[in-house]
Amino acid sequence: MNKFNLFKEIIVVKREDLQEAIGSFKTFGIRVDGKICYEPFTIHDILIYKGVANKDMPLESAFGKNYQVVVDNERVLMKAFAAWQEIIGFNAPRATYNDTTSDGVDELSTKEMEDIGWHASEFGIKYRDLVDVLEEQCDGTLICIEQENPYQFSGLGFVDDLEKAKDVLFEYCQKEVQRLINEDEDYAQDNLSDDEIEAAKFFGIAI
Repeated sequence: MNKFNLFKEIIVVKREDLQEAIGSFKTFGIRVDGKICYEPFTIHDILIYKGVANKDMPLESAFGKNYQVVVDNERVLMKAFAAWQEIIGFNAPRATYNDTTSDGVDELSTKEMEDIGWHASEFGIKYRDLVDVLEEQCDGTLICIEQENPYQFSGLGFVDDLEKAKDVLFEYCQKEVQRLINEDEDYAQDNLSDDEIEAAKFFGIAI
């Protein structure tokens, strides 16, 4: 997955497209790639702005105080890190996972992936482990704010292909559960609880 750190990134929007969106009086979005989109938004619309901008104000101030905007001829350059709480609000419903709280990731966006996470937890496999797999093996975008000193991180993950993501997670968990049964005495076949047996069977492991 590609990381899009709002502390570092500048979003470049075509001035003509932006003025057209503002003049439409419709709710529109500005994506991380600078493209303009309109409702209904999809999982591929990762937004740094959503709203109805004020057409009576100059572009530099039309989006409110949390957006830094510079007009450069036919381009509009935007920095949006100060609007992070708003950005979470209008992106979270479409995100594959939400890593914006101190509790970390505690659910995935589809029932199929949730079922995998639920059964995997019987073997001590955490959502963080699953997210690491998604970020390593799947295409998508992690929009976040991240800085080193002092360390700060908050992010939303968007996987491009949810069907592939489900298959990647299932295969990872299947292999990991089988490894634990083979190598970890706590999960030896004779020691498994009913819930652990059910979880192993969910992953196609013969018990």
